[in-house]
Amino acid sequence: MRRVARLIAAVAVLAFSLHAAADARFVVVTHAPDADPFWNVVKSGIRDAEKDFGVSADYRNPPNGDLADMTRLLEQAGARNYDGVATTIADLDVVARPVKAIVVRGVPVITFNSGTAKQSESLGALMHIGQPEYEAGKEAGQRAKAAGVKSFLCVNNNVTNPESFERCRGFAEAIGADFKKATLDSGNDPIEVENKVFATLHERPGTQAVLALGPTSAVPALRAVQKLGLTGKIYFATFDLTPEVDQAIQAGTVAFAIDQQPYLQGYIPIALLAIMKRDNNRDVGKACATLAADPKFKGHLETYGLTPHFGPAGVDTGPGFVTRDNVRTVEKYAGQYR
Repeated sequence: MRRVARLIAAVAVLAFSLHAAADARFVVVTHAPDADPFWNVVKSGIRDAEKDFGVSADYRNPPNGDLADMTRLLEQAGARNYDGVATTIADLDVVARPVKAIVVRGVPVITFNSGTAKQSESLGALMHIGQPEYEAGKEAGQRAKAAGVKSFLCVNNNVTNPESFERCRGFAEAIGADFKKATLDSGNDPIEVENKVFATLHERPGTQAVLALGPTSAVPALRAVQKLGLTGKIYFATFDLTPEVDQAIQAGTVAFAIDQQPYLQGYIPIALLAIMKRDNNRDVGKACATLAADPKFKGHLETYGLTPHFGPAGVDTGPGFVTRDNVRTVEKYAGQYR
């Protein structure tokens, strides 16, 4: 009789937990403008996590990337009784007040993509998921240095995000260059990016390399390089992947792309928030262990060739490097899952 009672109780607890997870509503707030294709891959991760864990997640972003608009979106998120919030740290000073207000309300917050584990902790968030930007830039610079690069142009299309400069700084310090002199505020408009890169390289004929901070700047920068007759003559690298970047890598025009696995940046925050809601436990270590063992998650990793690194302060999703040697492995998923 006691066994039956225990079994009934266990089933009831399981049913309650599943019901709690199914009812969970989360929100993802980012700094990303609508025009940036990088975030389509993040959204794929969010959608798959919703489906795998039976939860819903709203996606909110400022259409033009305006950080004041992002602040308002965070304030709205705090007032709408979500079960959890995932947000980027586009600028610590800008997002600190609304994020801390959400934390004070008792809502679990996970930061991802932009920002650092230290910044995340200062906000009261549970953890940070993303790529350490300085280290990514430095590793990219070390590859360039091995190829003989001593000077470069860093094409920054996201200057409103302080962490973006860490990519330029890491690359510069690896090759022994001055990152401030090397950094170009390119803007986001493709024609503007192309014109600025063209003009800068024309004025600095000794520039040996170009580092673009994403496809938004990489694709028009490649056009500028072509117009200058430098295709194949100047060392070119970029952060992040799109089908156009993949084709350029295959052609040898781009040496490599730094891959921060954006799919994981969308999937993991929602999955962890869902697990913690379901289990009524905010132990990050336990939630990460549960996710790492989840069959559906492991299936996605195998299918798309993804590798997260779970650590004590969060999850590193990069840097990885896509070169001519491995680009065909990720080509068919570029723009959607890679």
